[in-house]
Amino acid sequence: MASSCRRPEHTAPPDVFYNEEEAKKYSQNSRMIEIQTQMSERAVELLNLPEGHPSFLLDVGCGSGLSGDYLSEEGHYWVGVDISTAMLDVALDREVEGDLLVGDMGQGMPFRPGTFDGCISISALQWLCNADKRTHSPPKRLYTFFSTLYSSLSRGARAVFQLYPENSEQLELITTQAMRAGFSGGMVVDYPNSSKAKKFFLCLFAGASGVLPKGLGTETSDRAVSNQVQFSGQRCRFKNMKGKSAKKGRDWIFEKKERRRRQGREVRADTKYTGRQRRPHF
Repeated sequence: MASSCRRPEHTAPPDVFYNEEEAKKYSQNSRMIEIQTQMSERAVELLNLPEGHPSFLLDVGCGSGLSGDYLSEEGHYWVGVDISTAMLDVALDREVEGDLLVGDMGQGMPFRPGTFDGCISISALQWLCNADKRTHSPPKRLYTFFSTLYSSLSRGARAVFQLYPENSEQLELITTQAMRAGFSGGMVVDYPNSSKAKKFFLCLFAGASGVLPKGLGTETSDRAVSNQVQFSGQRCRFKNMKGKSAKKGRDWIFEKKERRRRQGREVRADTKYTGRQRRPHF
């Protein structure tokens, strides 16, 4: 799981790493915007919000507001928290619809109990696993964050974190502190057999335990879903993706239709034409 390249959180603290230059580069990169939007869409899907009903959401590590843009497109209201003033300045320049707040996750969320209907976070949680100062204790900062987040969520709400864990020890550290703070839930891994398409989502339930959603690209099974991450060394059909997202592909469409069926929604029957790539017409 560990990466050979140097990770951003090993380079500098987030408020230093995401300076004005990096913030603009991050927000103008079309590939980064595409990835951020896709992960935000998946995170909102895992929140399992009431359909057709606007929700009040918290975006932790909101950055320049890319994930917030998707929340607004879906009709939700949101508040974004980030430690980088440079990233928040870019969000202001982009005139995002959400409210913005400068804040350090490790110092806790300063909101009233039961304020939010849900929480998402894209590529931010792993930063709390590093001690940027002598006074920083990753376990204590994680617990402070999770305990205050738990309080700020309405009972029955979910929090979904997309993250890039450095190793299995980080996963254990994060999940342990989340459960200690009162959450239930666990890790959802999309496309676990693909080295490039694999994505980690920590899905937490506040106040009411629920069934942990299944990851995309996993075999459908009737057995109970475990709260632990399961790894497999087998190669699968995603090995030739070459970094491209599996979204909108045939397998992705079948997974989405199956999820909607499990939710009791009306879904068209599968045919040989489902997910077929049409030839271009001139």
